[in-house]
Amino acid sequence: MTGYVIRRVLWMIPVLWAVATITFLLMHAVPGGPFTEEKDVPQSVLNALNRRYNLDEPLWRQYLLYLWNLLQGDLGLSFRGDRDVSELIGRGFFVTMQLGLLTFIFAAIIGLTLGVVSAANQNGPLDYLAVFFATAGAAVPNFVLASFLIVVFAVELGWFNILGWGGPIEWRDTFDLSMWDPKKLVLPIISLGVVPAAYIARVTRASMLEVLRQDYVRTARAKGLVEFTVVARHAVKNAMIPVLTVMGPIFAFLVTGSFIIESVFSIPGVGRLFVEAVLRRDYAMIMGTTIFYAGIVAFANLAVDIMYAVVDPRVRYG
Repeated sequence: MTGYVIRRVLWMIPVLWAVATITFLLMHAVPGGPFTEEKDVPQSVLNALNRRYNLDEPLWRQYLLYLWNLLQGDLGLSFRGDRDVSELIGRGFFVTMQLGLLTFIFAAIIGLTLGVVSAANQNGPLDYLAVFFATAGAAVPNFVLASFLIVVFAVELGWFNILGWGGPIEWRDTFDLSMWDPKKLVLPIISLGVVPAAYIARVTRASMLEVLRQDYVRTARAKGLVEFTVVARHAVKNAMIPVLTVMGPIFAFLVTGSFIIESVFSIPGVGRLFVEAVLRRDYAMIMGTTIFYAGIVAFANLAVDIMYAVVDPRVRYG
């Protein structure tokens, strides 16, 4: 197992290099530049800005300079405010991580519960209800659901607030309970969590139905075990491998940020930073957030492969 993990970590290096290279080339292929504005900028100011961020260098030299700085852990300076990109991502990721973790817990609980209950009551009322949720939830985009929830529960009923984040912004305030505001947490979590919950429910139901038809499950029932024990002890664990496959990328997506939801609810996370960086043509911020996202996805996939061996003893990595 240790050798496998080391090999997978080493393989992340060329993956991240490929992501950085493709993003760099595509970013510079778009016409215009970060300092292109409606009003003319004095040439002297433009030249100074280009020198400041190495934009006056040939493209190949900019690329090599960026890779050299990246190898040293330097993601560069944001073109807005001249702030360190690593610092901005760190601050934004703390907020995005809270949103992602809370949403993942919500999606996992709802999705796994509906999937197991649906499979255990196949063709019954609970099954039809769960299938309806899984189908409708997967079909509604999160920004449409967010708009609906805002209009109904925030504007019309006034139950929730919709602007800002309902948790701590700084790491030092993590355990300060006064920083948590449930009225600002509920709508973003539901808006972001319904689609992954529906997807998890569908995968869990399909996997559970396959496991429940296996011979060892029939044997457990023939021995007189109650249905709850059969499902909870013998079926659920063996049905988790396909579920873990989809939960890994879902976790990575949620923890690295939702661009749309963070923008809709004005949440100062990584996703909103990325959207603003694209609009401003902030090259360093775009590169930094893209590489950060790729790294999270790569580690999430590695974690899923490791979980395979934990859940299923038959899985071994040489």
